Amino acid sequence: MNILENKTVLVTGGTGSFGKKFVKQALKFNVKKIIIFSRDELKQYEMRQQFHDERVRFFIGDVRDKERLDRAFDGVDIVVHAAAMKHVEACEYNPFEAIKTNIHGAQNIIEAAIDCGVEKVIALSTDKACSPVNLYGATKLASDKLFVAANSYVGSKKTGFSVVRYGNVAGSRGSVVPFFKQVRETGTIPVTDHRMTRFWITLDQGVQFVIDSLERMHGGEIFVPKIPSMKVMDLAQAIAPECQVEIVGIRPGEKLHEAMIMEDDARHTVEFDDHYVIQPEFPWWSKKFAEGGKSLPEGFAYTSDNNTEWLTIEQLEKLSEDIS
Repeated sequence: MNILENKTVLVTGGTGSFGKKFVKQALKFNVKKIIIFSRDELKQYEMRQQFHDERVRFFIGDVRDKERLDRAFDGVDIVVHAAAMKHVEACEYNPFEAIKTNIHGAQNIIEAAIDCGVEKVIALSTDKACSPVNLYGATKLASDKLFVAANSYVGSKKTGFSVVRYGNVAGSRGSVVPFFKQVRETGTIPVTDHRMTRFWITLDQGVQFVIDSLERMHGGEIFVPKIPSMKVMDLAQAIAPECQVEIVGIRPGEKLHEAMIMEDDARHTVEFDDHYVIQPEFPWWSKKFAEGGKSLPEGFAYTSDNNTEWLTIEQLEKLSEDIS
């Protein structure tokens, strides 16, 4: 039986790229109900036109509003928390707005989930939360800490909280693949730095990893998938081989390489065949929850430039074809 079978699932920020793909996947199972919780009525209207299924419901609300979350979470079994202010530049220019959504919103999710008896909450994080260099990453790191620590004070309630962390999703709104396809008509592809590398994960893979993590979670884990890396220069060559590359310089708050596990976290991380689990450093965490995983070597870091799996230009060309 799949974890979503006969469950009521709520997705915050559900009108985004992830939410739409998650709903499409979840409807393949005998899910009882899927609630889209978001604040944009236009996006909800547009999403209604895609999903003509009585199991899909829509709920206008903001994660900043605890009372609204209390109402929305009534009778919900699983919450997938995808709502966030995620554009680096917008967060830099509107810092407290990012804090209110990404940090205060996370705490509201936690309190509403405990109060309403939600069984499982899984929060979507980002590589930028690992050794953050911008405000977006800093708010998501704080959010991750809140969700992990929330397992400490559920008391007699049954709610468990875990986190999924992965890099930029190929094909999601604002990602580099659609951008390169858009600007190639100009004859020039802007690349911030010729050395830049990124992890590669598709929306389908991201959604499936979240579902798999819901199956595995005990509460307190940060799940990190094993995924390939690519060189941004190779991606430019794959998408627009006829274009000239213009090096424009790294933008404020941008990293040369993505990181998902750094050395300090690696000391309490275990490795499985297709993913890593960053274990919480709390006395209630049982090592038996990570049975079958192996410890990482001293000095280990999981970054996009030291990966063991790389996509070739030919693979990137093929993978990019279906991304609009």
